[in-house]
Order: sequence, then C-alpha cells, then structure tokens
Amino acid sequence: MKARACRETVVSFCRPKFAAIFLFLALFIFIFVYFNMDILELPHEVISTFPAPRPHLQHHFCSFQPRSPEDALEERLLLDSIAWPETPSLPDPLSLEQTTDPAHSTFTILPEKGGRQWHVGDQLEVMIKMYDFQGRPKKSGGDVLLARLHNQALSAGVSGQVLDHLNGSYSAVFSLLWEGSAQVEVTLVHPSEAVTVLHRLTREQPDRIYFGSVFHSGSVSEDTTCNVCLRPTQQPLCNYTDLITGEPWFCYKPKTLSCDTRVSNYNAGFNKQLKAEEEKLFQNGVNMKVYIQASGSASVTVLPKHKDQAEVKSSIVHSGPVGYYYQGAWRALSGTTVRQFNTPSVINQCLKGKVVHLYGDSTIRQWFEHLNTVLPDLKQFDLHSSVRVGPFMALDYANNILVNFRFHGPPVRSISVPAIELHYIANELDRLVGGTNTIVVFGIWAHFSTFPIEVYIRRLQSIRRAVVRLLDRAPGTLVLIRTANPKTMTLDAALTNSDWYSLQRDKVLRAMFKGLNVHLLDIWEMVLAHHLPHDLHPPPPIITNIINVVLSYICPQKGS
Repeated sequence: MKARACRETVVSFCRPKFAAIFLFLALFIFIFVYFNMDILELPHEVISTFPAPRPHLQHHFCSFQPRSPEDALEERLLLDSIAWPETPSLPDPLSLEQTTDPAHSTFTILPEKGGRQWHVGDQLEVMIKMYDFQGRPKKSGGDVLLARLHNQALSAGVSGQVLDHLNGSYSAVFSLLWEGSAQVEVTLVHPSEAVTVLHRLTREQPDRIYFGSVFHSGSVSEDTTCNVCLRPTQQPLCNYTDLITGEPWFCYKPKTLSCDTRVSNYNAGFNKQLKAEEEKLFQNGVNMKVYIQASGSASVTVLPKHKDQAEVKSSIVHSGPVGYYYQGAWRALSGTTVRQFNTPSVINQCLKGKVVHLYGDSTIRQWFEHLNTVLPDLKQFDLHSSVRVGPFMALDYANNILVNFRFHGPPVRSISVPAIELHYIANELDRLVGGTNTIVVFGIWAHFSTFPIEVYIRRLQSIRRAVVRLLDRAPGTLVLIRTANPKTMTLDAALTNSDWYSLQRDKVLRAMFKGLNVHLLDIWEMVLAHHLPHDLHPPPPIITNIINVVLSYICPQKGS
C-alpha cells in the first residue's frame, strides 16, 4: 500500500533526496524561462508587461541580444566592412575654421596615361584635395563625397566611385561611356566633422525620432510613447516584439488600460539636441550638398572607341558602374538588358497573368502609384486605408493583373495608422505561395536611419531567411530589391535621414543579399547619375526608368 500511494501521488515523494532534486530542477526551469522569454520563438506577437530590459550590446540604452552565433558573427563582419574612417573629435564650442570647406577644396582631372586622348571605354581619374576654412590642407579623411560624370545636351550621366586616401585627398574614378563632352561633378555631402556628430547622435540619441500609440477601450483612451528603443524608467513596458521574426517594438504601458488595447501607431515627433554651434556643420550652400570647383578644366572630350582598343581598368577601384543614362534612358551595364515600356498595352502584355507584391516604404509606394496612373485598366480597390501607408490593391480583371502594396513593419514615420496594419515583410513573404507568376519587390531603408545599424542588420536577416524559404518552395518566384538613394539635405533631414546613414545601410543591404537568386535594383546609381536634383522620392523621369528596369526583369528581352 505504501508503494502504491507513492506511485499515485504527484505532490509527495517517498525519498526526501528526490524531492530536493525536483524542486531544484523546477526552480532552474522557471529562472531560465523567465530570463529568456525574449528569445523563445512563439507563433504570435507578445503583448506583456515587464520592466525595461537589461542591455546586451551597448548603444547607450538601445541594445538587443544576438539571435544566434551565426547572426552575431555576420553582424560583426558587416560592421567591420562598413567601418567609416576615423573622424576628428570636436572642440566645444565648435568653430568652423579647422573643418572641411568645399569653397577652398578642389578637384583636378589627371592626365591620360601616355598623354594620349580619351576614348569610350577608358577610365577617367580625378584627384580631390580637401581644405579647411583657413585654406589649410586637411590631414585626415572621412568626408562624404559623391561624384558624377554628365553631358546635359545628351541627357547622359554616370556615377563615379570615390576612394578615401585617409590624408585629406580622395580619388574619383569614372567609366567613359559616350562620345562627346563629359563633365565632372564632385559634391561634398558632409564634412568629416559632421559625420562625427551623426555618429554620436546614433549612439546617444537613437530615440530622437519617437513614436506614439493610442490605447482605447470603451470610453477611455490613452496615448503613450513607443519605439524600438525606450529609455528605462519606473514605468512598465508593453512588449510588442514579433516572436516569429524577433523584431522588437515597445510602448510604455498606459496608466489604466492594458497592453492589448493598442489600436494605432503614429510618428510623435523629433528631438533635435545638438551641442553649441554644431548646426554650423549642416548648412546648405556652405558645407552640406555643395559642389567642389575644379582646378583647371572640369570636362574632357571623349572620342569613339578604337577598333582594337584594349579594355582599360582602373588601378584603384575594382568594379565599375551598373549602368548609365544616355538620351534620358537608363542603360544597364550588368543585369538584364533594359527595355522601354512606353505604352500601357506593352506594360499590360508584360504583366498579364502576374501578381506583383510591393513591400516597403513610401519610395516603393511610388511604384504602385506610377503603375496605377499609367495603366488605365488597372483599377484600385478602395480598402479605406491611409493614403500614405496603405495597404493598397489594384486589379486589371481582363488581363488578370493584381498589384498589391504594403508598408513594412515598425518603425514607420507616418501619420496615425492602425497597429494591426503594420506587418513585417518576412511574415508577409512566408504567407506567399510563390511561383513563376509571382513578383516580389521590396525596399526598406529610410525609416531606419536614426537607429543603430544593428537594428537594420537584424531586420534584413529576418527578411533574408524568409526570401530563402520562399525561393526554396517556389524557385520560379522573381524577387527584386530596391537600394537606397541620395536625397535633398536640410538640417532636420541630415540629422534623421542623412545620405551618410543611407550609404551605410545601402552597403549592408548589398552584402546581405549577395549570392542569392535575387536582383538588386540600384536606385542609388540611378538617382546619382541623373541630372535632376536628389530627392527622397525620385521625380517621375527617374521613376519611369526604374519601372522599365523592373519590367525588364519580369519580361526579359529574348536572348538576354
């Protein structure tokens, strides 16, 4: 009887030693689960209340624990690969005297080797010398420079590659791709001293753009602050981390309402906290997005290619541009041959029977709007959604064409949008069947500029895993990825969405998807090479060229 009683009970033990072991194991499991809830992958979003998390990777107060040793290693390698040259520390208060001055700086076209003339297919090299406001040569690198070669009469242009020699001098290398005049254009985006400020802001103020959510239940509504990174306070947090992708998102808990009453998300504001005089480093027409003048001629005359001319390669850069403009049309030097889709009927014929899924930010939304405008038979279905965030859907029933757009998951700098409409791209990709009639296009970059780049790396890692899964189950799916692009600079734009931030993220994006069966849409070069001013949302002539590239991948020229 005693043995049977021992077997049948679950709350008592025959031997005290076993009881102690059981209690120890139970306590161990409880502690492990409690302190590792953030890495357990559950098939739904977490909505919970908890104290502010302890940082693992330090970015002031914004940090996250690595998901796996492989991801952590890749993250370290990516950070090493995009490491910017060391920039100078700044005196307090700041004086412009020893900072980079584009008005004193110059560029010089180097003579062709052997003194011969330039021909199509040659490489043009330019030496850039940077000086400070007192006219003294700079001794260190780290300035942000862009370079372009163009011919306005031919509507021709190509981007150049800039190499930092880390001593105040830079080289720009261009491919000569058309006959006639070719004029060099070098732009100082930011002096190296401004990069020092931008780097510090990311480290110390990753929450300078902050968000809010409305919580609502019955007649009660409350607003609280939300973000990827929230400063630790005594106020508990609501954890909205998506545990399928691991993407973090937090809100301070409302005083009276529960975490599961959140109904909307919105951009709540921007804290501009610069030290004394630092605004001087971000002045249009003085030291931000300013042309550097030539020392000597700024242009060369390019002659036709020799019949037996050998290919000329630069000794300082190892890759050339992906394409260039000629007579206003983009011509690819790599990837697919770009066709011109000039009429609705030609576009319809290409998209017939296709489903196009567009994911990303407003620079992808532009493409939905373009197709919706140029295709009269593509009718948008009213989903009663935000005109800025969507989602959107358009259908051409006769041609069996469906085009969808959905914004990426938070962070989203936008007016109020229902929280339930913010879906992560990786989760959306996992819901697709895929196949030869499915086109996936995504672009995600502009809303991540103010956060540590680790946040962006981890977002791309989750998207890449979903892309791999999609291509494994449906290898005929066409996946196109949009890069970042340069934009107009103002003080606020520089502090929140600088070209320097975009350039860093652009490098990460290219490295992250290298080697996969996907196609990169190099919008950075397509905007940089064009004669129109840089804009976060490229103007219609550039969008038309971009859509021609997209359609050329969907419907490639036979034999290309």
